[in-house]
Amino acid sequence: MSTPPEPAHDRSEPALSAVVGERRRLINLAYRLLGSLAEAEDAVQETYTRWYALSQRQQEAIESPGAWLTTVAGRVCLDVLGSARARRERYVGTWIPEPLPDRTEWISGRASGGRSDPADRITLDESVSMAFLVVLESMTPAERVAFVLHDVFRYSFAEVAEILGRSPAACRQLASSARRRVRAAQAPVAPAAGQAGLVRHFKEAWEARDIGALVSLLDPDATMSADGGGRVGTVLRPVEGSERIAQYLIHIADKAPGLKLLERTVNGRPGLVAQHTGVTVTVAAFDLAGDRITRIWAVRNPEKLRAWTLSEPT
Repeated sequence: MSTPPEPAHDRSEPALSAVVGERRRLINLAYRLLGSLAEAEDAVQETYTRWYALSQRQQEAIESPGAWLTTVAGRVCLDVLGSARARRERYVGTWIPEPLPDRTEWISGRASGGRSDPADRITLDESVSMAFLVVLESMTPAERVAFVLHDVFRYSFAEVAEILGRSPAACRQLASSARRRVRAAQAPVAPAAGQAGLVRHFKEAWEARDIGALVSLLDPDATMSADGGGRVGTVLRPVEGSERIAQYLIHIADKAPGLKLLERTVNGRPGLVAQHTGVTVTVAAFDLAGDRITRIWAVRNPEKLRAWTLSEPT
């Protein structure tokens, strides 16, 4: 009588659970490093592929699987960032990070397709606000990795050095340079209740096509950037100044009668979703200072709106 074959992965359940349990933290890290949920998921998948490619003996020799996974994920993201810079230089128009919905606005449509709610895997704190992610985009890949790992996730510079292949002192300098970029871009943050109210007033003024009200809600030096990725029509350069932005918004409303605006949480802050004939066509994130809107990021690239398209109630 033959002996039944051994299971492919003869590991203790607690050990396997600990490895799988790292996925959420790795997704959080990869999203902040890459600014794209799709790329973050791919990076984490590649990390786990490399883990499971190890023999059982090799896995058991790793003292801290979580640290090993983080190191590999960091290196994978560093490689992606290097190639992404070249791709984004060829990108049609402005590249804006992929916007994330709030878990309370996610319905079962996406989950039924076999994928879980990204808001359950991404912690929606200040480090995923659109303003913060845009600043991260201005950094070199090494600066971004050093800063996110150390300042956001609290890894030591010795651990960061292992990922970047540089000395701890060099990583400290990279994080310091990145920190200066963040400080230079920071503006006083309006209270949460004030943010929601300001975005609501902006929505109402846009719906009413009230150009004067729109101008009054925008900082005189406000900037609006749009990301269509060459797939849909939109401005290729930022629109600057409150009056020009207001005029452009009225122009959009006139060109798309029936445009429906919904108040939604975008990357943890009050934002707007525009739907046309029941389809999400734009997700807008805002940066506010005092009682004025200073920046608007309008994501229109359908590739970056899959979560919203499949999750938004009509």
